[in-house]
Amino acid sequence: MVMKSTLKIVLDPFCYRQFEASAGRLFINYDREAFNEVINEHYLKVKDEGGLKDGYAPFCKHLFVENFTSLVSEYIKITKENEGLIRSGYQARRENELAVLNRWIDIQQLEEQTGQPVPKAKYLDIILYSKAQIFEENKALGQEDQNKDIDYDYAIVAAKSQDDDHETPMQPITIMRNALGKEQGGSGVTLDAEKYKESVKFWQEHISIN
Repeated sequence: MVMKSTLKIVLDPFCYRQFEASAGRLFINYDREAFNEVINEHYLKVKDEGGLKDGYAPFCKHLFVENFTSLVSEYIKITKENEGLIRSGYQARRENELAVLNRWIDIQQLEEQTGQPVPKAKYLDIILYSKAQIFEENKALGQEDQNKDIDYDYAIVAAKSQDDDHETPMQPITIMRNALGKEQGGSGVTLDAEKYKESVKFWQEHISIN
């Protein structure tokens, strides 16, 4: 077992929700600390060999690992067969965030329609934020970094399950939320029009699975 004080990757509390059964399709049915140890081991192996990929801002990195959990892909391509299953509603990721409009397909309805289970995702995209960014976001919300006493490099803010070993566009509403600022639960990164258009193009053709 890795000593907590020596961890270079930590789990940010924002990511804890993915380890709770109430997370639904996003639920990571894996011991939280054991999950983090696997990610730490992979990070130490690849961080000096180009394994850490740049994200949408300097403080954001991506670490891709083969899916060692039971997670299925977070999204599928929209088809004539499944478009009738698309639902929408206002959702917030945590209590101190504004609810925003999302759309998705219920995994149970999808499996009932196809007659087979949604296959396990091939990869996990581990989304990392620097310690400095975590500090700034917590400060804006009047909170404290629960991992502040650990000399870590990055904190896991999300684990995305997908079949691609590269970054896929974040949803348009996430880009907008980030631009709203840290006080509204975003990262404070200014909206990039070209990135936003790329996101719209991708999510016009794909739908989240919940």
